[in-house]
Amino acid sequence: MTTYGLLIFEDAEELDFVGPWEVFGTSAALREAGDRTVLIAERPDPVRAVKGMRVLPDHTFDDHPPLDVLLVPGGDGRHQISPETLTWIAKTAAGTPWVTSVCTGSILLHQAGVAKNRRVATHHASEEELEARGDVTVVRGERWVVDGNLITSQGVSAGIDMSLWLVDHLHGRDHFKQVRGYMQYDPAPPYADE
Repeated sequence: MTTYGLLIFEDAEELDFVGPWEVFGTSAALREAGDRTVLIAERPDPVRAVKGMRVLPDHTFDDHPPLDVLLVPGGDGRHQISPETLTWIAKTAAGTPWVTSVCTGSILLHQAGVAKNRRVATHHASEEELEARGDVTVVRGERWVVDGNLITSQGVSAGIDMSLWLVDHLHGRDHFKQVRGYMQYDPAPPYADE
């Protein structure tokens, strides 16, 4: 059984957590092994993401199950993230086999001490900001970067690719193909040559 825990917070970027949610949720449904995907927030109240989506967390920092995967999204809300959230990220990451981020979630991982002295990816518009924080190697031009048990991805849609890689790594290529097929995920965007 695999438990995926996705952090949510006010003004998080929707696709940063909804894209991976779709991948992990599809994987859980197809595996029928008791896998689950849960949303975790500091408080039990609904969270409003950056474009207005309202989301209800399944658990708080105090009552979530043990995690196999922690995902930290990015978004404008990272600028107002609470010290309690950073403390929770650090504590949870220390006991979680896989720690992941999408977009500027890697900056939150750095602030929490998790990404220091690691190779990471982030949204292209935030690469210089992250690099200026020091004690980190920002990898440019890669959709996702694996450094030990830490997986960070570039912005927004890159979280889907990173999550699919992790599903492949955890559960095998045949299962990955089932998940991708069910999602009808085609990584070639329309108008790619324009």
